[in-house]
Amino acid sequence: MAEVSPVEIEQFQQSAEELQKKVSNKIRYLQTLLNAVQAHDDRLIYQLIDGENYSHQIMQAKHGTADAGNERLLNDVTAQISQYLSINLLSYLKETYPFFYFQQTGLGNYQFFFGNWWDRRLFGTLDILKVAFEFDEIEYQKLKRAFELEQENKRLNSDQIAVISQQTDQLQALINSQAERDQQKEKIRQQLKQLAQEKVLPWEASKIRENKQQLVSQLSELTDQDEKAQKAYKLIRESQKDVLKLSKEDTLIGYEKQSIVAKFGSFENFEARNKSLYRDYIADLIATKGRVKIENE
Repeated sequence: MAEVSPVEIEQFQQSAEELQKKVSNKIRYLQTLLNAVQAHDDRLIYQLIDGENYSHQIMQAKHGTADAGNERLLNDVTAQISQYLSINLLSYLKETYPFFYFQQTGLGNYQFFFGNWWDRRLFGTLDILKVAFEFDEIEYQKLKRAFELEQENKRLNSDQIAVISQQTDQLQALINSQAERDQQKEKIRQQLKQLAQEKVLPWEASKIRENKQQLVSQLSELTDQDEKAQKAYKLIRESQKDVLKLSKEDTLIGYEKQSIVAKFGSFENFEARNKSLYRDYIADLIATKGRVKIENE
């Protein structure tokens, strides 16, 4: 074996010390996490798994002190961590948002519905590690728009229902005017028959052709209206279904609005609470020192 130089020996010792330090640091990190789990210290677990977020929101530090390398050690157990943390978090959320109903879809994964009434809406998923709602953007914007329309004394689908209702009235009028159209068509046919039987002088031929063309156009238009009237029954039934669907949606959103106002007073307060949810929950964990009593501790 070749002789090792003093410089190489020094480099080896420095590398060994640095490696020991890093490994020890990771061991301490995992041991601290293990102790937190055993002590049911969810607050500390949140700090350990996402130090950057914790520093920013709780300590209000501009620069976090998190070690991303240590946190990556947990990549293969995030589902288990999420499942563990869900116990306390769901207990807290059910009190804070009594109108949200949570459903587990996998290990550590939850979706939530708005309300427990018939045909309730799937409203999004829950990020347990971030303590944040991931709202279905379409459904959320419907609710937000419904609150905005209150100032105009409207519901979410008021304008759309009004347009459909107007179209339905026009279709119904087309159906109701069938007898009148039949009379007009018969009158035009008689006029066309009369023109066909009359003797036409050469200098009147052009005018007669023009009159005949106008009558034919009128008859064609009335026939088109007849065809539309025949289809109108089906269109009216479809429109009635659309109006019923939109009205039901307005009713459900009305329930949602009432639930939010009853708990938070306004939609603005609801949004503000959503934004501060992480801070509020950590504060609750600090104040209660854990919300769930674990048996056989």
